Order: sequence, then structure tokens, then C-alpha cells
Amino acid sequence: MTSNHDTAQGPSFFSRLGRAFRNLLIFAVVVAAATGGLYGASMLNARTWSLELVGNQLVVTRGKMLPMGTETFQPGDPLLAEAYAPLDLNGNTALAVIGQRYQDRDELDRALFSVVELLAKPRVASDLKGDLDVGVALVKRAEALRGLSEQQRATLGLLRGEVAYFLAKQRIDDARKQLDEALRQLKLAADADARHKKDATQMLLAVEPQVKSLSDTLRAAVQGLPAPPPVVVPPAPPAPVVPPSEVKPAESAADAGAALETAPTTDGH
Repeated sequence: MTSNHDTAQGPSFFSRLGRAFRNLLIFAVVVAAATGGLYGASMLNARTWSLELVGNQLVVTRGKMLPMGTETFQPGDPLLAEAYAPLDLNGNTALAVIGQRYQDRDELDRALFSVVELLAKPRVASDLKGDLDVGVALVKRAEALRGLSEQQRATLGLLRGEVAYFLAKQRIDDARKQLDEALRQLKLAADADARHKKDATQMLLAVEPQVKSLSDTLRAAVQGLPAPPPVVVPPAPPAPVVPPSEVKPAESAADAGAALETAPTTDGH
């Protein structure tokens, strides 16, 4: 009786054990699938970019290594850090790029350039130095974006040309100021009773007309005025001509030799 009872209970135990093993296997497969799905979603999220409005700034964000969530993009490269730094919008908040998600950096660069272009164009065309300085910084920032389209690269070339003209004018005006300052220092040295008074005076006489002319030309070029007339430097006076009657004839060789002879001594007697 006991043996038959144990035999009847035997298949039931192994059957329960098999079902438990099967359930455990199914659970492991489900967990692995869920983990793989979460990992895939995290990888996909980490490869997405977006442009978010924070206050009055446009901030570049990147997805976290999680199924959801973003963080501010902070690259280690200083050049990239400058390109993707928060961008002051100056009140231009109605932008189509805000809140969009981009699947790679090229898409992000093209979207970011559209904002930089919008902000830079009126500033590089301005006559105010403050606006021009901001425009130069924006163009420099746009140059670090590598994923631009061909049309955007052409637009960037035009902006570079505007910036180059502004920088050229600025350097020309700086050169004029340095020339004026050098002339002022020479005048101070020439008027002072110092060791280089003579040298400063000679240099001042030699360069003052040309420096003044060049300074006036540079000032007119920067301010868009007509060029001043060239300075005519009067020629140096000719050397005085000695009349022939006042020219002493050269001594003859015989006279020169006689002059070298010693006078005869007289006899004491």
C-alpha cells in the first residue's frame, strides 16, 4: 500500500518541478527582453539631441543613458564647447527649432546654424561697434559647426566676408591711431632737452609730412570720406655753388716737395 502511494505521488512532484523550471525560464526570458528593450531605448535616447529654451537662452541638450530624460551638452573640446554653449536669443523666442529632437549631430548643427544666422545677419550689417562685436562672435561660433548643408556654408561665406570687412576697417583705424601716437611721442622727444633730442628732431623732420598724410588717408578710408590730396614734400635746397674765382688752385708737385725741404742752417761765425 505504501509503495503504491509513493508511486502515485512521484509524477506529481516532478511535474511541479518541471513547471517551476519552465516558469523560471520564461521569467528569465522576459527579464532579458525587458532589459534589452530598456538598453536599446537608452541607447536611442542617448543619441538624440534637442534645443531647449531656458530663460532667454537656447540650450543644447543630449539624451541621457536612460529610456528618457535629457541633460545639457557639455563637450570637453574647448572649440565645441564654445559652439554648443547656451545662446542668448535677445528676445527671439518664437523659433521652430525649440523642442525638436534630432537623431544626429549634423541635424543639430543645421538647426543651430539657422538660429545663429538669424541673430548674426543684422549685427554684421550694423554700424554700431557693440553689434558688430556680437556678430563677429556669432560667425566664429558658426564656423565650428561641421554638419552644415551646402547652402548654409555659402551663407556662412557671405557672413565671413562682412566680418572680414569690419575687421579690416578696425585694424586700419588702429594703425592710424598708432601712427598718430608715434608722431606725438617724437614731438615730445624733440622738444625735451634729452639725450635723443637731435635724433628725434631729425626723424620728425623726415617722417612728419608722410605720417600726417597717411593718417589722414586712413581716417578718410575708415569714415568713407574722399581721400585727401597728396602731400607735396618740397625738394631739399641745392648745395651752394662756389664761384671759380674763389677756388684755390691745387699746389703743384714741385711746390709740395719744396715745402717739405728743411730750411738751411746759418753759420755761427
